[in-house]
Amino acid sequence: MSFQDKMLTCQDCGTQFVFTANEQAFYAERGFSNEPKRCAPCRQSRKSTRGSSGYAGSDGGDAYASGGGYSSGGGGGSYGGGYSSGGGQGGQREMHTVTCSSCGGEARVPFVPRGDRPVYCSDCFSQQRGGSGGGGYSRAGRY
Repeated sequence: MSFQDKMLTCQDCGTQFVFTANEQAFYAERGFSNEPKRCAPCRQSRKSTRGSSGYAGSDGGDAYASGGGYSSGGGGGSYGGGYSSGGGQGGQREMHTVTCSSCGGEARVPFVPRGDRPVYCSDCFSQQRGGSGGGGYSRAGRY
């Protein structure tokens, strides 16, 4: 397949940047269907502000510029009893504040609740799992 350089607009700063034919071939080789959303300086800036706790951003453009790789699963940091974040390189997980379904207190979770299942704070989660501990966000029993 033949690729040609393509001009894209950065979603952060609005400047145009070139998505080269070689980059497009690299993306296609790895099965990525999304084009990068940010120019190289914005990707680098975003990478440096995220820290280094083991979570790669959800769009492939960020991982490409970081030099860390296109990981779509496996590796990465873990929470509690075996929940893998799925990324390879990058910064901290985005935490979401929700109301605990059991005690009504505030809970911070590393996923966006869908609303079809209860979400618990770490104390209530441990009680729901039979006091197994593990610190909170294990999903090992759900697969």
